[in-house]
Amino acid sequence: MNLNTILNGVDYKVVQGDINVEISKINYDSRKVQDSDIFVCIKGYTTDGHKYVNKAIENGAKVIIIQDDVSIDNKEIIIIKCEDTRKALAMIGANYYDNPSKKMKVIGITGTNGKTTTAFMIKDILESYNKKVGLIGTIANYIGNEKIHTERTTPESLELQELFAHMVDKGVEYCVMEVSSHSLALDRVYGVKFEAGIFTNLTRDHLDFHKTFENYYKAKFKLFERCGIRIVNIDDNYGKQVIEDLSKIKANNVYSFSSRENADFKVFDEEMGSKEIKFKINLGEEEQFVLNIPGEYNIYNALGAIAVCFKLGVPIKSIKEGIANVVVPGRCERVGKEYNLPYEIIIDYAHTPDGLENILETAKAFTKGKLIAIFGCGGDRDKVKRPQMGKIGVDIADTAIITSDNPRSEEPMAIIKDIEAGIDKDNYIVIENRKEAIKKAIDIASKDDVIVIAGKGHETYQILKDKTIHFDEREVIKEILDSMENRA
Repeated sequence: MNLNTILNGVDYKVVQGDINVEISKINYDSRKVQDSDIFVCIKGYTTDGHKYVNKAIENGAKVIIIQDDVSIDNKEIIIIKCEDTRKALAMIGANYYDNPSKKMKVIGITGTNGKTTTAFMIKDILESYNKKVGLIGTIANYIGNEKIHTERTTPESLELQELFAHMVDKGVEYCVMEVSSHSLALDRVYGVKFEAGIFTNLTRDHLDFHKTFENYYKAKFKLFERCGIRIVNIDDNYGKQVIEDLSKIKANNVYSFSSRENADFKVFDEEMGSKEIKFKINLGEEEQFVLNIPGEYNIYNALGAIAVCFKLGVPIKSIKEGIANVVVPGRCERVGKEYNLPYEIIIDYAHTPDGLENILETAKAFTKGKLIAIFGCGGDRDKVKRPQMGKIGVDIADTAIITSDNPRSEEPMAIIKDIEAGIDKDNYIVIENRKEAIKKAIDIASKDDVIVIAGKGHETYQILKDKTIHFDEREVIKEILDSMENRA
């Protein structure tokens, strides 16, 4: 492709060379550069691409895109300077893949909690409407029923555009996308055309990266500056702030949803069951919806999904079918059902104070016996939430088992001590090994008890100091239950 075409829409200055040339591929990793490629120097948090310019040239780079001045002796290399190479990477990636986000309806979902569940709800609704749907998110990326492994909630901009292009090639009409605060702050979705955006909520998370709540909020708000339709939860204080800030920029097509206040999409007549929820919304006339996932917080996830699909013109019949049939891996997921246990085991991805409180309160509502909670906190992440989660765990659960999550470079017991700092009760035990913690919960569970294993949900691994090991809680639970059956 011609470099001139690739640079379309990018604010740049030619430092050296003629841009009317053909290039092969785009790379921001010097190790992957081959003959006639563009190498984009990205500033990261552990390293800086500008340091690897010579390596990229050795590997065959024809074009170097820089943000800072660098010394390049080879006069045959084309040097392009931009004010922000992250934005430049996003734009040239979109141009290289022929702007695929403009060929689909892209729906973005942002917020601390609820992104994944809302995304799966929208996917199921649109598929009930016989549309081919792509999904980009925490659990995996999907093209229809084809599952593609993901490393990040939102891929780097170049890989994102490649994935969009793959979706377009496969006939995808709608792409539902979890949009993380990291991706917004780091401009991974810069230049993406969003048909609609949903704001779920904002609670404490990722402050190790954003440093302040204001930065965290500002990153999230970026999505709503570039949407066609904006759907906002106004029962969240930051949702109210989104509405206020959108009015300041005179944004159109802003719609609110709520279970407590007057809103464009207001839920009423909720019937909360242990296995399903019924509720009504006025969509011109009263419509009742049935959701087969418990928990009041899931009403909010459903409201966002229903609102955006309704505004996109999806028939109410399809919306009802999609909501009724949704299954979200690792979100309030009942496991071990085939063993006919006298108690329940639930796994959930909850890894924030708000998320842990939601799942435990939900489980508590249908627990006839004891509620047993297993949880920990990830290493190399915001430490302030650790004592908060400790307090929530022991306050709501009858018995809490504090264990290891993904300790990363930290000592697991140091993380556990941080969690214990928020606890002023004695209804908990510490078992560092997560498998042993799960085994202990199963050992002490009796009739009508509910075990909630929080923190990992869909994840099938555990990140330790020097390695990542396979750890799928479904498999762990099956192994423990099988061994108990054999002993019996």
